[in-house]
Amino acid sequence: MSLQKLLGTAHPIIQAPMAGVQGSALAVAVSNAGGLGSLPCAMLTLDAMREELAAIKAQTGKPFNVNFFCHASPEPDAGRDAAWRAALSPYYREYGADGDVVPAGRGRAPFSSEAADLLEEFRPAVVSFHFGLPSEGLLRRVSAWGSKVLSSATTVAEARWLEAHGADAIIAQGFEAGGHRGMFLTEDLTTQVGTFALLPQIVREVKLPVIAAGGIADARGVAAAMALGAAAVQIGTAYLLCPEATTSVVHRAALKSEAARHTAITNLFSGRPARGIVNRVMTELGPISAAAPAFPLAAFAMAPLRARAESRGSPDFSPLWCGQNVSGCKEIPAADLTRELAADL
Repeated sequence: MSLQKLLGTAHPIIQAPMAGVQGSALAVAVSNAGGLGSLPCAMLTLDAMREELAAIKAQTGKPFNVNFFCHASPEPDAGRDAAWRAALSPYYREYGADGDVVPAGRGRAPFSSEAADLLEEFRPAVVSFHFGLPSEGLLRRVSAWGSKVLSSATTVAEARWLEAHGADAIIAQGFEAGGHRGMFLTEDLTTQVGTFALLPQIVREVKLPVIAAGGIADARGVAAAMALGAAAVQIGTAYLLCPEATTSVVHRAALKSEAARHTAITNLFSGRPARGIVNRVMTELGPISAAAPAFPLAAFAMAPLRARAESRGSPDFSPLWCGQNVSGCKEIPAADLTRELAADL
């Protein structure tokens, strides 16, 4: 079965779920254009999730994807948290920020039985996961109501694991990809390789359809991935400047600047490796810090600095998630971009 038939889409184009820079509007636009629009739910409360899912259902009858994280929630470590706030203390003083204030908001939460209860009411065509898969019981619930299950693999070993544990298709996430690495069997960044090296290796090793992700920004890149065995492609960065995205003013400015040519993997903003545009805090502290608390706790101490800096138009403390290839970023409707990406197929 082709992936388009499996997912029910006209084009083998999946809009990457991007928490913090999009809501239902982007997903609706992509799905209505024949791709697979995606709604990231890791940072949504249950009420917000219901609202967004209802908005999608009201605006499209096409298939869409709902995405969740599968991380284990860490136990707070007071010593590590204090060390992290101490590392950030010079910036707190500079900005007059209170580093002890815990910001409002849900943060990033893993898929739960409560989320599954809500999701069952909507029964989306696709449910995707990052950082592996949920528990066997939760996964069985998702599959039982007919949703197809996708998850990201950053190594061949992760792809084999996903195939053995219930995924219907595998996203081969190359090192070029923006945002959080989907790695879950290892924390060793030296295991991470580029999309066009990873993709054919995974295609050879598994029987499931494989989706290419990372560094693909135009129709030629899509065609190249398909030539290497991809059944579809997942694209995120190229959609960040679309009007339907909620990308912030400072993030949009960074994407349109020369700064976007320099990205790095960092754990400063969440505690887990993710690719973003290099900014002041990444330069001064180094992109990877052993002091950063476990995912997603590192974000809380950074939040006051981000808020103060962004209020002044500065991206110095913002997670400017971005892949290594911004050449496809366009300020055009997401539907037009989706059709452009599929033009050479």
